[in-house]
Amino acid sequence: MVTTNRLGAARLGPCLPKPLCDNPQQASLNMQSHTKAFLCLLGAVLASACAWPQAGFPVASNAPASIPLVLVGGTLVDVTNWGHSARDLQDSVVVVHEGRIVEVGLLGVVSIPKGARVIDCKGKFILPGLVDGFAGMNSQGQANANLYMGVTTVVARNDHSHGTVDLTANPSPHLYLIDSVGASDNWSLLAKQPAWANKLREGPHVVELSPEDTSRQITDTARLGTRVLFLGHDLTAANTQWIIARAHQVGLVTYGEFISTPYKVGVEAGVDALLHMGRYEIGVIPDELQRPLVDDPGGPPATTAYDYSERLPPTDLHLRTYSRFLAAHHAALMPTFSLYFLNLPDHRNLWKEPAAAVLDPAHMFQPSNPATGELDYALSSWTHRLPTAGQRWMVESQRKKADQQAMRLWNINETIFSVYPRYLAGSTASVQGTMSGISLHTELELLVRLGLSPREALAAATNNYALQFGWNELGLIAPGRRADILVVDADPTANIWNARRISTLIEDGNIIDRDALLHLRR
Repeated sequence: MVTTNRLGAARLGPCLPKPLCDNPQQASLNMQSHTKAFLCLLGAVLASACAWPQAGFPVASNAPASIPLVLVGGTLVDVTNWGHSARDLQDSVVVVHEGRIVEVGLLGVVSIPKGARVIDCKGKFILPGLVDGFAGMNSQGQANANLYMGVTTVVARNDHSHGTVDLTANPSPHLYLIDSVGASDNWSLLAKQPAWANKLREGPHVVELSPEDTSRQITDTARLGTRVLFLGHDLTAANTQWIIARAHQVGLVTYGEFISTPYKVGVEAGVDALLHMGRYEIGVIPDELQRPLVDDPGGPPATTAYDYSERLPPTDLHLRTYSRFLAAHHAALMPTFSLYFLNLPDHRNLWKEPAAAVLDPAHMFQPSNPATGELDYALSSWTHRLPTAGQRWMVESQRKKADQQAMRLWNINETIFSVYPRYLAGSTASVQGTMSGISLHTELELLVRLGLSPREALAAATNNYALQFGWNELGLIAPGRRADILVVDADPTANIWNARRISTLIEDGNIIDRDALLHLRR
């Protein structure tokens, strides 16, 4: 029989049949016949396996997993200490065995195992696989696009805009699942389980769960392999504080996107990360605007609160005080600037990226226009009676308004950055013009535009996840870490664009045919 491993490489299992009778002569003839059949099958399998790369299916290196893989001569990029260290290791040797990095050091000091597969990385740069800290991944195309762009881990979310996480994609980045907690949610990972269907089903309004049910929910979702709890708009302050404490007791990470809960409360309670430019700025609103949000987190009071926070001058004392508060506490910022990439100056048509070839707009929420690369703005049905010029004017007015909002938020984030909080990179693909894999690189570009150095931006997509969340299996080229590795052709600390120039892609110690990722199996 033929089976496939996680990366699609064929492996042969035992398939030689037993003799069909007790007569030795007949058994011998049967055995010869079955042996010939087996050899024919083996030849067909091997021929098929050899043809897979040309057919567009990415496969792992032909070397058996037991054979070490060694990267020799490259410069190892230092992403430790939040990107503040710059002790790159030139002429390095990286030894990989059975999916893990087992040894790292200087050429001539580290021994190359006998029989190892050696890759010459002279003149190249070696960095960890990238982490997208908040995204959907609902199809094989999105999985391929992530891998092609060097994203080897996705912290993946089920919801109405991101869709359902495709757990069957093969090949695939490592998926770390996010689940909502503490309130009814039709998209919860538990929502289809009989024990939870009624409790999590959303009615006209989102309902908070009891402490007993929330505690059980945390336990049950952890059993599914969930790594992150999403604390959303409707959670009130007392529940938010309790959930964060309980999550940390059981080793789960917490993401906050608060409305009912004041941001100060969530941050002081120890939330691990705050999501989204355009969301966490609401933490600057005065108490008289915060109080109505408890009873109506999605209605007019929220509109008023966001409008207030967006229109604060970047030099406002309250904003500077809030910025220092964020920098002084545990929470990292995950701004997902990529949501606004198409509304900020100097953007480009992301559909022209090679990885876009495997992305389907049907699997994206509010995708950009493939022809123009711009977001399309819907008009009310009554406007169809207007002349074409009038409709065009209304669309451009909406675009101008969205661009102005993006710049206001960007200017506020420059003030927040000035006191230097900790950052994590997330794209929120594929929503509002963001695209799997591609938008993590636009996120790195925008972090650098904000003021981070290229090295600090790389750290935000790699080792910062280990430092902030304790995910010590990823994010660094070091012994014991998972062998998710990018070899790039130029120095990404000199220009963040160079992080895209991937010459060798390694996941779990397997070399992936990167070009083949651009061709989906049909």
